[in-house]
Amino acid sequence: MALAVLSSIMICVFIGAVGIIGVEGDPFDRLYFALIGLGIASASIGRFKPTAMRYTTTAMGIGMGLLAVYAIVIGKHLSPVSSVFEILGLNGFFVVLFLQSARCFRRAESSD
Repeated sequence: MALAVLSSIMICVFIGAVGIIGVEGDPFDRLYFALIGLGIASASIGRFKPTAMRYTTTAMGIGMGLLAVYAIVIGKHLSPVSSVFEILGLNGFFVVLFLQSARCFRRAESSD
């Protein structure tokens, strides 16, 4: 659970410090907060059990990937501060963290 929580905190810090997409304060970054909010709601509904957390963190990883694709589709990579490489690289980093967290929850699920 620590990996998922730390990933979410890192996203919030990055958005507050420099912005993930575009410059600091870009409205697109609010979608990342929405994704984290959905993750918190999903984990709460699942009562933080390993199976529910596995599904939640998998969905958050997929959501991060979809946000990266959406950013490129709407042209955020054309901004002078966000290239395709930066968008895919940073979002890919968080996708890997969330999917690794899901893998850890899968192991916890099988040990119960």
